[in-house]
Amino acid sequence: MTTTVRNVVQLAPPEPGRPWRGRLRGPAVFVLIAVLALVVAPLMLEPFRLGLLAKYLCFGIVALGIGLAWGKGGMLTLGQGVFFGLGGYAMGMYLKLHDAGGDLPDFMVWSGVEKLPALWVPFENPFFAIAFAVIGPVLLAVLLGSLVFRQRVRGAYFAILTQALAAAMVILLVGQQGLTGGTNGLTNFFDLFGQDLAVDGTQRGLYVVVAAVLGVLYLVAWQLVRSRFGRLLVAIRDGEDRVRFLGYNPATVKTITFAVSAGMAGLAGALFVPVVGIISPALLGVVPSLELVVAVAVGGRFSLAGAVLGAVVMGYAKTSFSEEFADGWLYLQGALFILVMTLAPKGVFGLAATVRDLLPSRRARA
Repeated sequence: MTTTVRNVVQLAPPEPGRPWRGRLRGPAVFVLIAVLALVVAPLMLEPFRLGLLAKYLCFGIVALGIGLAWGKGGMLTLGQGVFFGLGGYAMGMYLKLHDAGGDLPDFMVWSGVEKLPALWVPFENPFFAIAFAVIGPVLLAVLLGSLVFRQRVRGAYFAILTQALAAAMVILLVGQQGLTGGTNGLTNFFDLFGQDLAVDGTQRGLYVVVAAVLGVLYLVAWQLVRSRFGRLLVAIRDGEDRVRFLGYNPATVKTITFAVSAGMAGLAGALFVPVVGIISPALLGVVPSLELVVAVAVGGRFSLAGAVLGAVVMGYAKTSFSEEFADGWLYLQGALFILVMTLAPKGVFGLAATVRDLLPSRRARA
């Protein structure tokens, strides 16, 4: 097993004998999907449906980070909603201050706040808000990872710890009515960098930005997985103790990966706010975090593309089921999860890959 782990982290590229047509298949599919997302979808979908797709793609960015941390690194994180919420609240704070035009945000007036809290002051700057939406979750993940992974906390214990973090975050936000908006959160945004958020053209522009950001982050994650760091990450997932005996530090690798996934979630939260128009504790608690993990499992956690696909499919299923079956859509969503996990434990993407691998052997036997 030690020899296997050592071979995984070698610099030799995987599949050296793969024909050039096989190597071009992945980039060709990516370009095709990019064209469909950036060109066809904005032209074919009405503004409401395009806004829903933009929301699904925001969740796809979070799922991409989960796929990287869980699928490639074996870190089952049940608290990505915390990082998503940090990014969302950072952007929401800027938008509320911008709309207030120098006055207090409306919910602070209703709560009896007389002076802008010091915590809010830096978020008057849009560059600070956007930077914090990414850097804040990264720093929190680095702090948490440094404390946890050095103590060799992993598996179910790490999952429960991140889940507890999400629950604590919700309690904190709900209890600070005058600072965070409490249960209602932050809403009623009207303007983004001089653009009216209620105009269809602005929403189409936001969709393009979200789709482009998802594409860029996917390429970054894909390249990271194919690098030596990525192969070391997979080796840690499959045999952490053996990797440690070879002289590597799994805690550092896992902390970096966890921080990258947190940064993705924070950026997704910042994009989510102007697209949907709200950020509240209900969007970043334990249940939303679990739903994202379920979505990644449905799509296929061992594949980055599968993780994104799962988030989009589950988001669409949730919307469709709730529109058609208002009283029982949760049961249908649960049935979809059970069906996929029963028939395809590796997710939809894993099932497709299995079928694809069987086709050449069938042709050979024919």
